[in-house]
Amino acid sequence: MTALRTVPVDGLPVHLLESGAGPAVLMLHGSGPGTTGSGAWASTAQALGTSWHVVAPDQAGFGGTPVPAGSRGGLRLWTEQAAGLMDALGVERYAVVGHSMGGAVALALAAARPERVTRVVAVSTMGAPEAPLSTDLDAVWAAPADSLGARDMLSRLFLDQALVTDAAVEARAAAMRDGAAAYASLFPPPRARWVDDLTLSAQTLAGIRVPVLLVHGAQDRLTPLDTAARPLLEHLTDVRLHVFGRCGHVPAIEHPREFGRLLSCFLHPD
Repeated sequence: MTALRTVPVDGLPVHLLESGAGPAVLMLHGSGPGTTGSGAWASTAQALGTSWHVVAPDQAGFGGTPVPAGSRGGLRLWTEQAAGLMDALGVERYAVVGHSMGGAVALALAAARPERVTRVVAVSTMGAPEAPLSTDLDAVWAAPADSLGARDMLSRLFLDQALVTDAAVEARAAAMRDGAAAYASLFPPPRARWVDDLTLSAQTLAGIRVPVLLVHGAQDRLTPLDTAARPLLEHLTDVRLHVFGRCGHVPAIEHPREFGRLLSCFLHPD
């Protein structure tokens, strides 16, 4: 059974999708305008089935979760909010799956809560030391909240342009318009500083002791394989990398069945 609900965390409402029962999996979305926990992960949650307790929140500044007064978001806020949400739900041990920005948050959470986090799956992740701001990520963060902006953004996210349908564009444009006011405060120019904010130090990465699976598209234009995923292999203690050929920034959508099987196999408790 899947439900959308709101949970108070540190006095602020966090909107989330929740489904299933069993081992807990916290799923963290990326940073594109208009994205939400349910929008990013509903199909993956369905693929995992009811034997997993999936928690997919809107992170602060996205969807139904506001940014605290005086805050511009950032890695520290998103990490603390993710940890606080799982505390509020009474979940003591959980795996974390994060996409792009959410991958950096997942890794930071594993470093901050080693007694709670059991495994990490970082998909098309940010967070690698010295990773530059790509032209495509810069353009996505700057995308205007209209149909042209949504179409341009989706065309950068996917290698398979058949996924950039009129229906997908209009749905994303509507979500972008709904969240435009909050999103405007998150990634204003100069935007390289927000990549720096999402970067984890070599010391922090080396301190992550749980198993980490990196999943990446070979043709990812926002967080390119060579600057985003490969460097992490040198810093993480227990790590493996799965690369999808013919794939852009969102493997969960471009290769949903194989992605679901990969995720389920890695997350399955020993």
